[in-house]
Amino acid sequence: MQEEIRVHRVDTGRIVLNVREVGRGPLAIFLHGITSNAAVWDPIMLAVREDFRCIGVDQRGHGLSDKPAAGYAARDFAEDVLALIKALKDGPAVIVGHSLGARNAVVAATIDPGLVKSVVAVDFTPFIETEVLDTLAARVNGGDRLFVSRADIEAYLQDRYQKMPAGAVRQRAMTAFREVEGGFRPLADPNAMALTAQGLREDLEPAFKAVTRPTLIVRGAESKLVSESALEKTRKLRPDLPVIVVENTDHYVTEEAPEESIRFIREFAKA
Repeated sequence: MQEEIRVHRVDTGRIVLNVREVGRGPLAIFLHGITSNAAVWDPIMLAVREDFRCIGVDQRGHGLSDKPAAGYAARDFAEDVLALIKALKDGPAVIVGHSLGARNAVVAATIDPGLVKSVVAVDFTPFIETEVLDTLAARVNGGDRLFVSRADIEAYLQDRYQKMPAGAVRQRAMTAFREVEGGFRPLADPNAMALTAQGLREDLEPAFKAVTRPTLIVRGAESKLVSESALEKTRKLRPDLPVIVVENTDHYVTEEAPEESIRFIREFAKA
């Protein structure tokens, strides 16, 4: 019988985080992107549960984790991850992050490399153009609305994530929204999302330059967040870091190409 994902909350001493846990072995932490939650990692965590103790995290302001009024800079998120590793009394951890989560994984590895074995950074670099971040902020802030039904949510998400398979869209619709009077609203806190989007404008070049733990950089070939130019600048900044470009995907690589993602996560993290 397939092992069930266990959902529980962990008091890290600085924030209480909701996590999804499955598997056994070396610790692997999975960090989602902005407005999302840990459930997007379920298919990948279930696939690698024989290799790792998988912990998917609702990051601060997201999902069912605490949503403080302030504290949404890169270091705030990264310190949460490090506190979680300590609270779990495990590690060092492989940290797999998508977008916002990729940024936070890299920053965590620069703050305390002793707690981080390696990083898989999916579709984020320090060189995202200002106009791209402007578009992202507008989309993030526009997502805080009332949806009349789950079907309404799915239609909205499918239009927003056009290359995402229907199953992945349904997973988001079922797990990232809460029922309220008159319909459904996102679990992600709107104030937290605005502050998080603002924090994505921080200068991350020093962190990417300083990271010493093995780090794999992954880009979706059709990503609108990480341009070819942004990736090239990252290659020049850190020519020693391996890069994978996944064809036929945009920003949401791990949901659009789960089988390939499972392969590169397993191969890199077990090296």
